[in-house]
Amino acid sequence: MGNFKFGVSLREIGSRDAWIAKCRRVEELGYDVITVPDHLGTGRFAPFPVLAMAGAVTERVRLGTLVSNVPFYNFALFAREASSTAALLDGRLDLGLGAGHMKSEFDAAGIPWQNAATRIGYLEESLGYLRKHFEDEGIDHPPLLIAGNSDGVLELAAEHADVVGFGGLRQQPGKPPGTFKLDNAEAMDERVAYFRSKTSRDPEYNMLVQHVEVTDDRQKAAEAWHELTERSAVPDARELLDAPQLLLGTVEEIAGQLETRRERYGFSYITVFEPFFETFAPVLKELQCQTEASPRAGGSATRTPESP
Repeated sequence: MGNFKFGVSLREIGSRDAWIAKCRRVEELGYDVITVPDHLGTGRFAPFPVLAMAGAVTERVRLGTLVSNVPFYNFALFAREASSTAALLDGRLDLGLGAGHMKSEFDAAGIPWQNAATRIGYLEESLGYLRKHFEDEGIDHPPLLIAGNSDGVLELAAEHADVVGFGGLRQQPGKPPGTFKLDNAEAMDERVAYFRSKTSRDPEYNMLVQHVEVTDDRQKAAEAWHELTERSAVPDARELLDAPQLLLGTVEEIAGQLETRRERYGFSYITVFEPFFETFAPVLKELQCQTEASPRAGGSATRTPESP
């Protein structure tokens, strides 16, 4: 397995000065990637302009979407935004793509809500358009991340992605679109195995972590998160202890969980949500120190579950 890579999904801008300070703080803490989501609603930002500003005020971190909801967009307009941002970031853009899943956002935008197969087909069609557009513009195509949980999206990632993104969430039966439950450890085994069965390539595996809590009592933390999510994530809080979407324990325990899960699932690229990037920073440091000390080191090492 390769070295770990760590990212933060930043969800809010705040003021201009706050955004600049936040991006610089993420880089200072040693994270490798800043990503932003693509959602509609009050306080939600347009992804590509904020990535361009993040690039202007940082030096090292890569910058990307996690993920762009491709069915929101006309291909030509989306390709122009992506390629312009890639040019401004001078090789630091990671382009994350998804098929969309929040019907309420499509309704708010006046965009017809299509079934999953149609949305995935649109995502697939966009890949060829984007590659040709970047080629025509003379700009290197950025590394491509494709994220999702369905067979269709994982099949696209198996064929095309440099990074496959796992969130470990699935639609709750009988609930409005965008109402998720958490896959347990065994369900994640099945999803990763399905992906691997569809490719002979060796992409990077990303896990979008839902919650980070540094604590001496993992069971109590799992039970508290179970209550916070109104018991909607899994039937039993004990299942949360092994779920790769949650990191609960001491700094050393969490570092060990990540190493174990890297062996089990292949997750070497770990993304945490904005509220947890300071909490997770000591774990990042612990794993980086372990990597640097290793003789094989080769480099640096009510709420509902959130989607990318």
